[in-house]
Formats: sequence, structure tokens, C-alpha cells
Amino acid sequence: MTALYDQIGKGYARRRQPDPRIAKIIHDALGKAQSVLNVGAGTGSYEPTDRQVTALEPSAEMIRQRPPEAAKAYQGVAEDLPFADRQFDAAMAVLTVHHWTDFDAGLREMRRVAKDRVVILTFDPESDYFWLADYIPEIIALDQPIMPRLSAFEGVLGDVTIEPVAIPRDCTDGFLGAYWRRPQAYLDKAVRSAISTFAKLDDVTESMKRLEDDLASGAWEAQYGHLLQEEYLDIGYRLVVGDCA
Repeated sequence: MTALYDQIGKGYARRRQPDPRIAKIIHDALGKAQSVLNVGAGTGSYEPTDRQVTALEPSAEMIRQRPPEAAKAYQGVAEDLPFADRQFDAAMAVLTVHHWTDFDAGLREMRRVAKDRVVILTFDPESDYFWLADYIPEIIALDQPIMPRLSAFEGVLGDVTIEPVAIPRDCTDGFLGAYWRRPQAYLDKAVRSAISTFAKLDDVTESMKRLEDDLASGAWEAQYGHLLQEEYLDIGYRLVVGDCA
């Protein structure tokens, strides 16, 4: 994963701007925590600015793109956090757990260093995939083996609360499901280049050509046009919160 993000990370900060509505959900879940560790921190998306944040990220390219005002970042991996037990009030991880080489070890480490709670934004692989999978069914085959089942979080963290995070129609972030209402965005190679799923797929030229044709002919709207009336859509993203106290 480090090598992958060293490759696709170029320009990542420009294309992956945190969505303030999703940020509020994450920050509210952090509760009263004043010291926060962000695991798999990338370029700093979703890090609260009103708390003491420490970041950990395996990719040097991603660390390089962190803005000067961002929290101090250490290079390292979730499975071996270089911090003391209960050093932080809370630990957070945003759309990263599926990249870890050892999910259980990463969760145990997050729980070890957090005094109060662990907050994780992830994707439920057992949810219904949105329309993009009709054009690129390989997405499901890619995600199913690497996305942890929600029950796996409880297996390590104990009792957890799990809440759906519906994605707004004009989401400013650029993760896989962000453009559910803007299908033409997936035709843009620059957009796809900042989404790790596309970096792991084989050539998607044929799939994108079919999407382009369906958009031009009206076939896409005929099948999925009802989505254009929605302000938010639940497409499987979930916030998992575990209390450590």
C-alpha cells in the first residue's frame, strides 16, 4: 500500500478535499477528546483543527503533500504504532482500514494508544453497491476480500456503535462513492487516479466507454435518474465508534 500511495498520491491533496458534512460527523464522534491520533492520515483530511492532533502515515509521498499547518506526521503503519499506551484521548482512521496488512493488529494498536475511544470511517462490504458496480463489477471482487465485515470491529473493540454515513450529492471529497450523482466525473482519468480502487483495476476503458455512451444516449438516466432527486445517499459508508474506557 505504501508503494501504491507513493504512486497515486501525486496530486492527491488537490483532488481529495474533505467534505465538511462528513468531517462534522467524525469530529462529533470524537467527543471531548483533546488529543487525537490519526492513523493512515494521508494528506490530513478530516483532522480536527481545534484539538491536538498527531498523524501517522506509511507513504512518504502523502506526508510530503500535507500542508504546513497540518499536524506533525510520523511515517509508520497501523499495525505497529510508535506511541505509548493510552497516549491519546482518541484514535481515528478514515477510509484506511482496508489497506492494512493485519486488520486485527491495527485495531488492537488503536485501542492500546487511545484512552477514551476509537473512531473509524469505513465501508460495509455487505451493503448494496451503488450503480458504478453495474459498469465495473470487478469493484465488488476487489472490495469483498479486503473490506472488513462490520462484525470484525466488535470482535476486537468489543461493543461498538455503527452509524450510516450518507454521502451528499455534491461531496467535495473524491473517494470511490463521492460521485454517485455526478456519473460523468468517473470518465475523468484525473478523478480516477486519486481513487485507490481504480489504481488496482485492470484497464477500464471499455467500462468507461459504456458509461459515456449511456450518459449520451440517456440510458443511464433512464435507469438511475431517480437518484438525481436525492440530496444524500446511503451507499455503504459507516462510522464505527468503540469506547476504550
